[in-house]
Amino acid sequence: MTRPENDPITLSNNLLHSLLDQQIPLIQSFKGKWSLIKSKLADLQAQLNDFSELQTSITNSLSLDLLHSISQTLNDAHLLAEKCLDTNLTEGKLKTQSDIDSILAKLNQNVKDCEVLIKSGVLQDGTLSGSGSKRELVRAEFRNLITRLQIGSTESKNAAMDTVLSLIQEDDKNVMIAVAQGIVPILARLLDCNSCLDIKEKSVAAISKISMVDSSKHVLIAEGLLLLNQLIRILESGSWFAKEKACIALQALSFSRENARAIGSRGGICSLLEICQAGTPSSQGLASGVLRNLAVFEEIRENFIEENAVFVLIGLAASGTALAQENAIGCLCNLVKEDENLKILIVKEGVIECLRNFWDSCPPARSLEAAVVLLRELATSQAIAEGLVSDGFVVRLVAVLSCGVMGVRSAAARAVYELGFNMKTRKLIGELGCISPLIKMLDGKAVEEKEAAAKALSLLVLHAGNRSIFRKTEGGIVSTVQLLDPSIQNLDKKYPVSILASILNSKRCRKQMIAAGAAVHLKKLMEMDVEGSKKLLDGLGRGKIWGVFARP
Repeated sequence: MTRPENDPITLSNNLLHSLLDQQIPLIQSFKGKWSLIKSKLADLQAQLNDFSELQTSITNSLSLDLLHSISQTLNDAHLLAEKCLDTNLTEGKLKTQSDIDSILAKLNQNVKDCEVLIKSGVLQDGTLSGSGSKRELVRAEFRNLITRLQIGSTESKNAAMDTVLSLIQEDDKNVMIAVAQGIVPILARLLDCNSCLDIKEKSVAAISKISMVDSSKHVLIAEGLLLLNQLIRILESGSWFAKEKACIALQALSFSRENARAIGSRGGICSLLEICQAGTPSSQGLASGVLRNLAVFEEIRENFIEENAVFVLIGLAASGTALAQENAIGCLCNLVKEDENLKILIVKEGVIECLRNFWDSCPPARSLEAAVVLLRELATSQAIAEGLVSDGFVVRLVAVLSCGVMGVRSAAARAVYELGFNMKTRKLIGELGCISPLIKMLDGKAVEEKEAAAKALSLLVLHAGNRSIFRKTEGGIVSTVQLLDPSIQNLDKKYPVSILASILNSKRCRKQMIAAGAAVHLKKLMEMDVEGSKKLLDGLGRGKIWGVFARP
């Protein structure tokens, strides 16, 4: 392709030829360094030849900026070469060596920028303007923006980040396109401490947005320690805006055991706890959410103990925003699992009052799950359970058993089981109305819910008054018999067997069990060696009705 003499590629090529053919061969000082410069100039010459094949190279703004930078570098190199032809080195060896190193660094950057621009496909995208689908145009725009984020000036990168944020906030599909075009590694590098503060904050904002799109999270996780280290650094020294965005990203990344270990070992827990103590209300809610995820992993819990996290979390549960309270309670729940001493400690520090106040503030049912699960964890300790019963938590559970969120209902049923530790509390639980909603849960869609309800009922019907309520409640026997069906998998059959065995003495109940098909199911459960199935089947056989079981 023939180009005019004032074309920026032609001008740069002329300078290259002058340096390579006329000046550098004659230079006698710093030959080693000039040899390196010669090598970089040869690379640059090949890249300029590639540019010359693309018509858009002198119309694309990115290309023009880069060609201007190359031209400036070559002019500086030309002037420096002239000075080095003078063997006296009038400006001194140290100054000259410093100038040569500067030219070498600029050339190195120019070569890298050319490589990025050529590989990006941006120059080929020039033919798309005004044509192609909307999605293809967005892809081309992101290729252009990603290239700007790598080779532009600080001002250019800042403007590019503004456009990136605008596009990804507009539509989650744009997030997926940006991720597919390779934006995540670029954003991770822009979080480096040497970046301009504005660019750094906009980069973490973009990463936080990407972390909220499920289909893109895996790309963030793949960035590994590079991204984690930068996000943890932001927790330590970033602005509150940046800290909030970093917490959003870390919430998505902290579900991985490997990432959780990395956050714990790099001081992340300490920084998150500091935000929980002194951060903005919004940042406290987000930071406590990350801590809640981390506390799931047993090997990290020691880090929480070392940082006195329990006291910070209880303080947040007492006075934080609704989200912060929920996350603090959820984090405490994860921390105290299978740790009796820690349970006793948080009770002494006032967690039950926090739990009661949060519960009574009438949060949405889904937000209540953390409180219900913590109640259940605390109830596994009988000494604590007695206090929970006397504090009126059974009444609170009755209402939750009928809420519209399956996970909360299931957690409440498990809490009922733990609180029914003796006949006195079982009687109270029955009198307060727990039996009927638990029976309704036996018909729930999820096996998890069915089993939680059956387990709670198997304990409650040990009390005569509760057995009476169960027998009189419509659908209780039929729903329980249905759980005996071996086709319902992952449900421990010993619980429905135990419920039905408790009412076996009633002739009317036996008839209902038989009519509902209990015998057929029990024969199969006997073959599977399910605990109590043989005894229940034998019990149903009384009354000379054995012939019923001969039919398949």
